Amino acid sequence: MHQLSFITDCSTARRKTYTRSLIATLLFCLFITPATAAERDPAEKPFTVTESYQQLADAMEPLQAWHATNKSEHQAWRKKFHPTVTRILGKMPEPVPLEVKWAEKKEFDTFTRHKVFIRTEAAYWAPVYYFVPHNIKKKVPAIVCMHGHSGIVPYIDEGKTKADKEKTRQSELDYAVYFAKHGYITAAIVMRGWNETAGDQDRGVSHTKRSCLQMTMNALLIGSTPQGQRSWDAMRVIDFLQTQDQVDPNRIAAAGLSGGGATAMYLPVLDDRVKLTMIAGAFSTYRASYYAMPHCLCQCMPEMMRFGEMSDVVALHAPRPVLLINGIEDKIFPIDAAREGYEKLQQVYQVLDAEENIDADFFQGGHRWSNNKSLDFLKQHFGE
Repeated sequence: MHQLSFITDCSTARRKTYTRSLIATLLFCLFITPATAAERDPAEKPFTVTESYQQLADAMEPLQAWHATNKSEHQAWRKKFHPTVTRILGKMPEPVPLEVKWAEKKEFDTFTRHKVFIRTEAAYWAPVYYFVPHNIKKKVPAIVCMHGHSGIVPYIDEGKTKADKEKTRQSELDYAVYFAKHGYITAAIVMRGWNETAGDQDRGVSHTKRSCLQMTMNALLIGSTPQGQRSWDAMRVIDFLQTQDQVDPNRIAAAGLSGGGATAMYLPVLDDRVKLTMIAGAFSTYRASYYAMPHCLCQCMPEMMRFGEMSDVVALHAPRPVLLINGIEDKIFPIDAAREGYEKLQQVYQVLDAEENIDADFFQGGHRWSNNKSLDFLKQHFGE
């Protein structure tokens, strides 16, 4: 849903690409009206794909956008749009019996961290860092935590260099660790296609092992999508969490930043066991973000703009609690579009008499996580 490296690991070349794209779009909007385009001689001034796609987007009205005015209309809309999103997420793997291999155990001051492998399909095991706070006296909520394009290392604060550690601190990437320190059980998945699960290395990427391009091409060719497969892995992690004696199976949340925030947006559409969601550095509009500038291909959802926007996808969570986390300086998920989507979601939750279940942390900063509201939001909806 983009990549974390655009901000924290952004190359000069990609910043230049984004700037050129933005300038081209602005010039097109200023000088190329439908009338002048029709009169323009392509031999003298050839048309670009940027101009073509801009016009296509301008003419597109999402077919299944949310416009409900009452609960009955909302339910009717949901019955149409929910199957559309699940279809777009693609074919899911064949279910297999739950198997878990416990591979590693490390003790920290306030929690124990296990590394487990969870079999999510016949030929794939998802690596998961499983954090259990010390001195748990009753069942507690669990949070499935999903990382972005920098891979798992900075998200579990395992960086070896000073720069790695600083990156984790500045962007608050270690939210799985943070929540464990505050008494929540957390499961930080090594997202499919990163770190030890990577296949062919993405071209031009050296800061982490990842194979988003291979994964996307392979997934699309078999009728699936990276976001669908990553959501499937998260669903199997929830299966695992519900077998753990210390986990309250009725209080499971999802949290993700950047690419992980995208998965956190789609996962609750597929799995209503997710009772609360925190989406960071991933919510805006498809039009203003993925469609308007370079992003990682694994975030591209076929056909999605034909049917709805990000706010429509999140509306499928309702009335479950959702916290949107966006840096107002995040260049790849423009804040104006995020505010627009949030306003629409406030209308959705108002129709469902659940206004208190939607909130936003639009903070001063860029493409990163923020804990300004996370703990209060969890306590409000999951209790102490």
